[in-house]
Amino acid sequence: MARLDVNRSGEMEVFVRVIELGGFSAAARAFQMTPSAVSKLVGRLESRLGVRLVNRSTRQVQLTSEGCVFYERALRVLADLDEAERCAATHDVPRGRVSLNVNVPFGEHFLLPLVPQFLALHPEVTLDIVLTDEVIDLLERRTDVAVRAGPLKSSRLLARKLGETRKLIVGSPDYLARRGTPRTPDELASHNRLGFNYARATEGWPLKQDGQLSHVANNGNAQVSDGESLRRLAVAGLGLARLAAFQVKDDLAAGRLQAVLEDFNPGDVEEVHAVFLGQGGPLPTRVRALLDFLVEKVRIA
Repeated sequence: MARLDVNRSGEMEVFVRVIELGGFSAAARAFQMTPSAVSKLVGRLESRLGVRLVNRSTRQVQLTSEGCVFYERALRVLADLDEAERCAATHDVPRGRVSLNVNVPFGEHFLLPLVPQFLALHPEVTLDIVLTDEVIDLLERRTDVAVRAGPLKSSRLLARKLGETRKLIVGSPDYLARRGTPRTPDELASHNRLGFNYARATEGWPLKQDGQLSHVANNGNAQVSDGESLRRLAVAGLGLARLAAFQVKDDLAAGRLQAVLEDFNPGDVEEVHAVFLGQGGPLPTRVRALLDFLVEKVRIA
């Protein structure tokens, strides 16, 4: 059992600030302590744990592998302590900042239209929203929630499913009039196939023909970083694109885009999840409120 005279949360807070501020001197200024006092405190923490947490030099500190694990857990513990104090003082009213990293199509079609309603329900919450199709490290970017499309890979993350959507190959009427409407997968060879330029892009467009699944590379003359940019290029008549059904629903209804090769569509679906770091304790009330709201309100088809 831990001794009562060991202020473990205080040690964690000092250790975290040393890492965040990049050294003992900067942390000492933040806590109005001397650098030697901060160094001794971290040293006592290392002695008690029986591991080295940081490698020291005259200019910087660098986390060891054990230090990385402790730093990650310490952030969660301190966040839970802050949340516990806020909940006790405010009767569990959601309040504070929630940072979101959201893929651009979901943000444009679902999140942004819902923001006024969420903030009307929770006026003491502030949303910090970044729209990008880049997959980020939530811990590194200090992000509460990310919305991701496709298969989940990180075992560190918890997830709540928001829905799933079909994928369609689409082109504008102008483009199809100029280049012709492809009737078979082989005819895609003569078309401009637009795609994504990020490293996690898939191997190509899946198509099913004669019971066999094949992939056609999307190696057109423009590659972009997010789905909404790709949709706009397709609407502008630059080429064909494979996009989520919810993205192009309005364009199809308005005649700005047309679906092609539906007879060869393999019928695969892309799942959309809200992911978050949640191991080791209860979620902050503000984060839980947002997740519950998204699960209730989002309808992806």
